[in-house]
Amino acid sequence: MTSIPAERSTPVVLPVSKAVLWLGLTVLAALLLYYFVGVDQGAVSVFGSDTHVHEFVHDARHLLGFPCH
Repeated sequence: MTSIPAERSTPVVLPVSKAVLWLGLTVLAALLLYYFVGVDQGAVSVFGSDTHVHEFVHDARHLLGFPCH
């Protein structure tokens, strides 16, 4: 029986500073998304005085359990 020789995988070495940067940017993006979906209530509007952002994520707010109106 023939076996295929397995190649050895090498781990990716990631400097701590780069890992902290990626973690920080990921947390920032998650907090911004959380704000726009959960906390916004129409306060931030992309198109002036209307509530496009609020209405765009309205169903997602209810699905995630955020109170609305």
